[in-house]
Amino acid sequence: MTLRELAVASSAKTLETLRGDIVRRYEELSPRLQQVAKYVLENPNDMALQTLAVIAERCEVQPSTIVRFAKTFGYEGASDMQELFKDEMLTQAPSPSYAERIRQFSRRAGAAGALAPQDVMHEFADSNILALEHLKSSVRKADLERAVEMIAGASAVYIVGLRRSFPVASYLAYALRHVDKRAYLLDGVAGMLAEQSTMLTSKDLLIAISFQPYAAETVEIVGSTREQKARIIAITDSRLSPIAAASDLVFEIKDAEVRQFRSLTASLCLAQSLVISYAFDMEKRGRVR
Repeated sequence: MTLRELAVASSAKTLETLRGDIVRRYEELSPRLQQVAKYVLENPNDMALQTLAVIAERCEVQPSTIVRFAKTFGYEGASDMQELFKDEMLTQAPSPSYAERIRQFSRRAGAAGALAPQDVMHEFADSNILALEHLKSSVRKADLERAVEMIAGASAVYIVGLRRSFPVASYLAYALRHVDKRAYLLDGVAGMLAEQSTMLTSKDLLIAISFQPYAAETVEIVGSTREQKARIIAITDSRLSPIAAASDLVFEIKDAEVRQFRSLTASLCLAQSLVISYAFDMEKRGRVR
């Protein structure tokens, strides 16, 4: 078999397989290739539509680094890898990538200079609309249904989300209790987070929420929960998040960010959707009074 044939045989044949390969091998990559990996995962439309020079500039690496990345995953060159992204785009309705729309929005917002309170509100509203549209198009029906099944099948649901993630975690605990689901918020009051997490058993479900910069405590809880054989749903901002690899199901959420202030609108929308879907499912089965 020739070197070209070996490369083709070892390369991923679908984009989903390539994404899985990147996540699995991420820690093995050099810092530069890790930089490319993050860009490839987060900017699929750019990978399909842009030239190698543009991708390299946005990724802040040399074009040769993109080529090296492609060869690392078994492709003869970057163009062969890009074909997977083009094929996926052909099966979907064409639309600007989320990253590109955010870039356009940021350029418009940055040109506005000093803003009145109403202008600030409009910026946040517009940015959150983009985030919610991305949520609608990126979260898969099968993943939502699987998450509801996992909640329904769990003896109890434990939720952890610290610092910026805390509002999402506290909402989930509050809302699940109101639909008669045993739910416990791991809030770490009095430094008891580790002790709280020891209550989890293999029959339970952990929902972990964490965004950059990832809370080390949440990562530790996910790791210990994996050892206890409990199932885990992660709500995070990247497939390369440290809580993603150990999780059974990952929701990758891109919340709005305006002038370095981050919103939680999309994450809360997902949380509410999961709780209400679970409630409807229980009502259908006659389990909710």
